[in-house]
Amino acid sequence: QLQASGGGLVQAGGSLRLSCAASGRTFSIYHMGWFRQAPGKEREFVAAITRGVGRIYYADSVKGRFTISRDNAKNTVYLQMKSLKPEDTAVYYCAAYYSSSDYPSRSEYDYSYWGQGTQVTVSS
Repeated sequence: QLQASGGGLVQAGGSLRLSCAASGRTFSIYHMGWFRQAPGKEREFVAAITRGVGRIYYADSVKGRFTISRDNAKNTVYLQMKSLKPEDTAVYYCAAYYSSSDYPSRSEYDYSYWGQGTQVTVSS
């Protein structure tokens, strides 16, 4: 089970940190990802991190502004968001899946477990 938190209302240029806490004892074996869905749009990939070796991928739209990280001791994955823009407004979802690959997927269809989402609203 995944529980996302940390969303809110922020002005353009501001920052937020999202957290996603996982239950269970096997968090460290899962690749973790963040996705987002804006009103009227498809859900899109934001960032992903592997379970162990720390390979990280970002969507081009957030590269240089967002940072994904994980703390396996706390069963938590984070998304630090800086220099937020109004176009970052969306519901943000964390997700997890297991794969023997060392490369995390950018495709939502590979992810087996999803959190409930947390709303991020960026005002101009």
